Amino acid sequence: MKKILISGGLGYIGSHTVVELIDRNYDVTIIDDLSNSEEKVLDGIESICGQRPEWIDLDLSDKSKSDDYLKNQNFDGIIHFAAFKAVGESVENPLKYYRNNLFSLLNVMSYLETHKNCAFIFSSSCTVYGEAIKLPIKENEIIKPAESPYGNTKQICEEIIRESSVAYNLKSIALRYFNPIGAHPSGKIGELPIGVPQNLVPFITQSAAGIRGELNVYGNDYPTADGSAIRDYIHVVDLAEAHLVALERLLTDKNESNAEVYNIGTGTGSSVLDVIKAFEKATGESLQYKIAGRRKGDIISAYADTNLAEQKLGWKSKKTLEDALKDAWRWQKNLM
Repeated sequence: MKKILISGGLGYIGSHTVVELIDRNYDVTIIDDLSNSEEKVLDGIESICGQRPEWIDLDLSDKSKSDDYLKNQNFDGIIHFAAFKAVGESVENPLKYYRNNLFSLLNVMSYLETHKNCAFIFSSSCTVYGEAIKLPIKENEIIKPAESPYGNTKQICEEIIRESSVAYNLKSIALRYFNPIGAHPSGKIGELPIGVPQNLVPFITQSAAGIRGELNVYGNDYPTADGSAIRDYIHVVDLAEAHLVALERLLTDKNESNAEVYNIGTGTGSSVLDVIKAFEKATGESLQYKIAGRRKGDIISAYADTNLAEQKLGWKSKKTLEDALKDAWRWQKNLM
């Protein structure tokens, strides 16, 4: 049984990936300091999988504590999710993002430097592209200056991984995924934002549940069909499966270079107003919304070209936008 470390494994995407790995009989250990998650997520994972993974309460940005733990471990693979991820917050508090996102990666890379056979999957983001020149976005899109400190941390982290993988003969894959939404179909795990949600769909579900009141649509003057920003919304379970197939590519030595990069999305762009209408159609719930000003750091449009992931990983998204919104609403209702 392969032993896999999931950093940030109690977070939104991490917890769904943990479920996929346990279902494939991997031995999973989670590191999570609960800075953006809750311990009760373990109950949901256990309820779905029938077993409770090991959880280590550790801040990976703390070098001394990270080294003390990792030096005695022997993992076959690491999937690194541990990072702060809100674009708007990163604009307001950039040092918080640089300290956490860069230091946590560097401490994991120090372990990989001495464990060269350990497969490494990095949770990257389409924000590395900034405002893309051509759509859909391909992996060879020119990387321009990031639109936010969060996006910049992902750019820097990818550079660190690429240079380290070549220098130390490591095997790594960075998955540049687009906008994850939805929840596990069981309704037992899902997105659990602490405080006011920074992402669209949890704000929609909390608004529909009467928790947040009126929904803000940030900008109706973008150069798009309906004036609202466009994103590629991917079901979190599809995204979790992408991490699994990427990990297995490295564990079976099928990678063609030390550092590979793949877009993970649906290949379809949906506007904010499209998502609101789709939620109402999928759930039968009505939403109240108002137009607000644009947020700093937001781009106009981003959706993926997924051909490379389909060809090399054999992965393609299966679930629809409506599937994701129904699952997100089921999860929200279970929290009420």
